[in-house]
Amino acid sequence: MAQDILQFLIDIVFQLFGIALILRAWMFAIRLHPFNPFSQAILRATEWLVRPIRRIVPGSGRFDWSSILACWLTAILYLLLTWLVAMGGLMPAASAIGPLLLSGLLVGLKWLFNVIVWVTLIQAILSWINPLSPIMPVLYTLTAPLLDPIRRILPRMGGLDLSPLVLLVLAQIAMMVLNHLVFTTFG
Repeated sequence: MAQDILQFLIDIVFQLFGIALILRAWMFAIRLHPFNPFSQAILRATEWLVRPIRRIVPGSGRFDWSSILACWLTAILYLLLTWLVAMGGLMPAASAIGPLLLSGLLVGLKWLFNVIVWVTLIQAILSWINPLSPIMPVLYTLTAPLLDPIRRILPRMGGLDLSPLVLLVLAQIAMMVLNHLVFTTFG
């Protein structure tokens, strides 16, 4: 029972922090205004890890490499802690380092698709119940680069926009594939 509770807490803390790092990198990529209150919350929550990494790995172009690297390191630490809890404190063998590094990348990608699912879902629900919510411009800015290509492909359905549904299905499929890869690579 204690092991399950500890694993649950590790899952929650690391996934939320990993998602915050992904949002930080995503906000950098789309040039979301940093003084937005929602941006400020993400920046403050992740600054303690990203700032030291940024001294070594600066951002370039549309990629915030320091946030991406921080997310990857967070995913690796998450996998190590999950392993330690599951195996009762036994460290993985040295031969597991390669699979661990690859699995960390896959877990980070899984978190990315999880963010896509939640941001798209929240935007879709808010567009029905409260389209004037203060967070809607942020959500629209985050999802527009993903939804616009789908909207160009889908036929027009009058006032019904099915692009969020298509994006949700594609993101869920990607998460299933990544989940399978993580457990076959480092499991």
